[in-house]
Amino acid sequence: MTTDTGSTAVRRAQIRRGRPEDAARMRALRLEMLADAPLAFLETLADAAARPHTEFAARVAYTSAGPNNAQFVADPGGRLVGHAGGTVTPDEPGLTVIYAVYVTPTWRGSGLLGDLVEGVADWSRACGRPELMLEVVVGNDRAYRAYQRLGFKDTGVRVPHPTIPALNELQMRRPA
Repeated sequence: MTTDTGSTAVRRAQIRRGRPEDAARMRALRLEMLADAPLAFLETLADAAARPHTEFAARVAYTSAGPNNAQFVADPGGRLVGHAGGTVTPDEPGLTVIYAVYVTPTWRGSGLLGDLVEGVADWSRACGRPELMLEVVVGNDRAYRAYQRLGFKDTGVRVPHPTIPALNELQMRRPA
């Protein structure tokens, strides 16, 4: 939705947890994510496109409730324009790992990234997890700087990319 504030139009999108009825729109966004940033996610566009819709819908339903996994979407009405997921890790019960963060190109620079991260942070705190962690591909300086602006700090930890052996990821953390 767009609101006029003088000469500058400000777009707004509701940040909320994904719901089962969002499955088709979330799938469309997932396919966009994979086409736009193939190195950032853990599956290929071809694999995601080949997955039956019922399987995708089941995943959305699974993450729509409960304290262990959640997907948040940016919904301006109509097409979804952003996504951020959160999950627990058995090794650190006070930590939420943020994953699959994406803002559609026309919404980049609008503040939507921060809104999505805050959606995950609010959920994390409500579930008793006071810390956030995410991983960024080493060399993705744009994402690195964006997360720094949101308060994430580079931990110095580097891990192999889970699907592309030639790449490494760096871990960043901040309080939820």
